[in-house]
Amino acid sequence: MAKKKETPKKELPKVHSELDGFDISINSFGEINRSIDIEKINEFLNKHMDDKKLRGREES
Repeated sequence: MAKKKETPKKELPKVHSELDGFDISINSFGEINRSIDIEKINEFLNKHMDDKKLRGREES
């Protein structure tokens, strides 16, 4: 009698607490599906990431 293969459990990646529940996938048409609005993602990145291209510039 053959042994059943154990299927590995899909672990969720560690994410920042502000992005909890974030999931992204690409459907069969090549469209990107995400569980969080892109505006919220951009807001998070603007707050937490440093853009090297914008260093030393004054905001208008």
